[in-house]
Amino acid sequence: MRDLNITSVIPPFQERGRLRPWQKNPKMQKTSDMAEMEVGPLIQVKVLFFARARELTGLTDISLLMPPRSTARDCMSKLLNKFPKLEEIYNSMVVALNEEYAPESTVLRNSDELAIIPPISGG
Repeated sequence: MRDLNITSVIPPFQERGRLRPWQKNPKMQKTSDMAEMEVGPLIQVKVLFFARARELTGLTDISLLMPPRSTARDCMSKLLNKFPKLEEIYNSMVVALNEEYAPESTVLRNSDELAIIPPISGG
């Protein structure tokens, strides 16, 4: 049987003698603050709601913290979880990033402004 070197089975983070907060206290659950420690600083995105989107959420805007390299689609997923009524307009709305229409695959950056624009009818 082969001898195992103890350093080969301990993850590098623990080799340095530091434990993540939830490793120190197993009852502690991961939070968004702890997620930041794992993926780096979160980015802040301001989301603006117009017309029907405003009615469905009851808000004119909201700030969201998102992981780096998040897309507008990732942001929409978070919004749909927070405001399930937005599902009503999801398939017919468009998004604008920093006042320009953008596909949902667009990567967001810190301090970006994402506008949710539902279909607008009129004569």
